[in-house]
Amino acid sequence: MEPKWLEWGKQLQSIAQAGLTYSKDVYDLERFELIRNISVEILSQQADIDKTVIKDLFANETGYATPKVDIRSVVFMDNKILMVRENTDGDWSLPGGWGDIGLTPSEVAVKEVKEESGFDVKVIKLIGVLDKKCHPHPPSPYHVYKMFIQCEIIGGEPKEGIETSAVEFFAENQLPPLSIARNTESQIQLVFKHLHNPQEPVYLD
Repeated sequence: MEPKWLEWGKQLQSIAQAGLTYSKDVYDLERFELIRNISVEILSQQADIDKTVIKDLFANETGYATPKVDIRSVVFMDNKILMVRENTDGDWSLPGGWGDIGLTPSEVAVKEVKEESGFDVKVIKLIGVLDKKCHPHPPSPYHVYKMFIQCEIIGGEPKEGIETSAVEFFAENQLPPLSIARNTESQIQLVFKHLHNPQEPVYLD
C-alpha cells in the first residue's frame, strides 16, 4: 500500500486540478492554485524531489483528474515469459507502456510488443486490471491502473527497441531483476497462474 503522504498529495492535486478546470470565480481559482501548491510541497518534501520537477509532472494535466492506464503484454513460449530489459533502469519488464489516445487496449498491447521486442502478436485475453497503489511498486505521483493482457506470438523475431536493450524468455523460477515500477514478482506469479490454468478468472484491483 502506498504511504499516506502520497495518497493525500495526489488527492489534493486531483481536487485542485478539477477546481482549476471548472471554477469561474477568481478567488476560488486562487484557492485551488494554493491547494495545488500544497500538494506539490507535500510530494516534494516527502519524496525529496525538487518542487519544479513535481509541478512539471502536473503542468500538462487539465480537466477532471482520472487514473492513467499502463498496458502490460503477457507473452509465453515454451512455458517461459517474454521480458525486455529497460534502458532507464537496466531491469526487466513485460513489454508495455501508457495507453495511447485513439488505440484500444488490445492495439496498445500488440504495438508495445512489436516496438519493444520485435515480435508480432495477437491478443488472447485480459488477465487483470490492477490498481498500482494496491501492489508493492515504488511511490508514484500518478494514480495508475495496470492492464495485463495475454498475447500469442504469430510472427517476427527478437529485436530490442528504442527503449529496450535486450529481449529474452524466462522461466517462472528464474526471473531476472525486475523493474518494479513496471511489474512486481507477485504480478509475474499472477500471470503464470493463467498459463497453468487458462480458466483462471480475471483479476480485479
